[in-house]
Amino acid sequence: MKVLVFSAKDFEIKNLEKLNAGKHKMVFVPEALDSTTAVMAAGYDAVCIFSNDDASLVVLEILHDLGVKYITLRSTGYNNIGVKSAKRIGLKVAYAPEYSPHAIAEHTIALTLALNRKLIQANAQVKQYDFTLDNLMGFDLNGKTVGIFGTGRIGSILVKIFHAFGCKVVAHDLHRNPYLENHYDLEYLPLEKLCRLSDIITINVPLNYETHHILHEPMFLAMKEGALLINTARGGIVKTEDLVEVLKGGHLGGYATDVYEHERGVFYKNNRKTGITDDLLKQLIEMPNVILTPHQAFATKEALLRIAETTMYNLDCWEEGKICKNELGFETVTL
Repeated sequence: MKVLVFSAKDFEIKNLEKLNAGKHKMVFVPEALDSTTAVMAAGYDAVCIFSNDDASLVVLEILHDLGVKYITLRSTGYNNIGVKSAKRIGLKVAYAPEYSPHAIAEHTIALTLALNRKLIQANAQVKQYDFTLDNLMGFDLNGKTVGIFGTGRIGSILVKIFHAFGCKVVAHDLHRNPYLENHYDLEYLPLEKLCRLSDIITINVPLNYETHHILHEPMFLAMKEGALLINTARGGIVKTEDLVEVLKGGHLGGYATDVYEHERGVFYKNNRKTGITDDLLKQLIEMPNVILTPHQAFATKEALLRIAETTMYNLDCWEEGKICKNELGFETVTL
């Protein structure tokens, strides 16, 4: 099978080449998939895309017209692809589930601790030989209430970790997890009540029609004064304009995120020479109580290996005419 890998990065190519072992003819390009670059897929049976590639209807139609039959994603989230549209026009789509929920959960904890204990600010001060503590006050996690928005694979791990810190853990999800309720004293609440009670809130749900901008001004203002919001899911779950205004007003204690609503075209690129033109993103970066990492939560050795393994499994299934367990239909995935 001839496969074009879009948005290929040096750190993932080695694993893909090793596991492929010459079976498929794979070509790696750094360009992201969009309506302009889709023509590069002419003559290929499949394309392999990343979370920031554009696989909307227009792009899918171009791929289909070029003879592409399969799309495999190197990510768990698939909000960037029109799955129903792909199925309707005859394209098969598969994703990479469960490659490492621990990697995402652990990054969430890292962001929480860094934001709460002012670690970025402290490091910057020390490099200037400033060893004062006046602006470095945090709070104990022990005894605090943590709200987990989404108790799928990642959220379930976070319930266990925060419980180990001695936190009272509450959650909101469409589906309750009886095991977490029974073993970790987890209490499910309506989302607004979770916001009102929690000292820390983590976002662990997929981005879809229901969750887009579900966290906006009324929800932010319902949160405890001084609460911390942590996002390692998708940027579009948060209405960024509203969040910036609430942060400016001082109601929230801080925001730590690995994702950004308008990250396409900016993230995964070195913009030092060109700079960025997104004023909203600039405001976030400049705020002292905001930590932003460049969508790196998945980037562990273990996770990258599993993504490569899953990618090759998906391609092999299609090549051999077997049922692919990761093929997407109309189901919803919980992070």
